[in-house]
Amino acid sequence: MIGRLRGLVAEIGEEDALIDVGGVGYVVRCGARTLGRLPPLGEETILHVETQWSEATGQRLYGFSGREERATFVVLQGVQGVGPKAALGVLDVLTPGELAQAVAREDKASVGRANGVGPKLAQRIIVELKDKPIAGGLILASPGAAANPAAKLTAAGDALAALLGLGVADATARRLVDQVVLRLGDAASETDLIRAALKDLGR
Repeated sequence: MIGRLRGLVAEIGEEDALIDVGGVGYVVRCGARTLGRLPPLGEETILHVETQWSEATGQRLYGFSGREERATFVVLQGVQGVGPKAALGVLDVLTPGELAQAVAREDKASVGRANGVGPKLAQRIIVELKDKPIAGGLILASPGAAANPAAKLTAAGDALAALLGLGVADATARRLVDQVVLRLGDAASETDLIRAALKDLGR
């Protein structure tokens, strides 16, 4: 099963991208948010991939800018009535953190903004995602919890937030964090990740 792709952006379509990895082109289905973060054609990118197979479509790859988005995509499909298209739609309008907040507030209007998600399905998503963990230790807290106090950000997430706070563009910050995590490993500290990312950025 493919979990991550690192290669050159060969094509960008309305719903997918073609990633050239060592001369092999992988068609990866992506949401609009992820497609918008891809670098220009010919430049290198890293996509976190969820591989799925069905009799109707065969093997299909779904790509995401970060691990949290990929994990949330999987969690969303655990909700009855939510398939890959609806899950991508939710992630196009809400980040994993924003989804957690929407669930905590029982804000079905925010979830219902996603393509393919009506009011009934939005309500079901909120009900079924209460207290379910996703990547990075983030907990979709129940409405009685105090503003998600137990939520933990990974070192990568903290590094990303720091880069964004320094004015680095979202797509660039995510690409830098992915690159330094790949180079330093998941056990690297926030400080090490930020230092390495800023060095790559030339600051």
